Amino acid sequence: MELEETLLPGVGVRYELQTRAGQVLAIVVQRDGGAEAAVYDRRDPDRALGVVRLEPEEADAVAEVLGAPRLTQRFADLSKEVPGLESGRFPIRPGSAFAGRPLGDTRARTLTGCSIVAIVRDTDVVPSPGPGDLLQPGDVLVAIGSESGLEQLEHRLARPA
Repeated sequence: MELEETLLPGVGVRYELQTRAGQVLAIVVQRDGGAEAAVYDRRDPDRALGVVRLEPEEADAVAEVLGAPRLTQRFADLSKEVPGLESGRFPIRPGSAFAGRPLGDTRARTLTGCSIVAIVRDTDVVPSPGPGDLLQPGDVLVAIGSESGLEQLEHRLARPA
């Protein structure tokens, strides 16, 4: 299966795939977090059989059902639209200096200029975590920032206890 991704400047990102059954599914993930999904007629690829519009909260609920990586992908897509903005994923390993401590203890924004936009914990996502959210071994922090800031954050989070 091939997933085609098209950047829609000012709108978001369009994903398209053809299912094994031959149906074409297109999903536009909008910059505001909303989404539109459409299934196209097999005989006429320009004719949508139906379109479902989702508000940001609804899109997040569907993303949670389909898997936590969808939320992290949205931030990766955003980084493609903003020059100089990158995204990264950083695991909290057992024995990390930050395992069992609140997110604020990382001082990520203060020391690296990076923002932690989500914590991925198994199949759950904590979007927009606060400084009091406790980090656990196995968590993956999703951050956005400059390339150099993300490198600094990676080194900081890798520190042993």
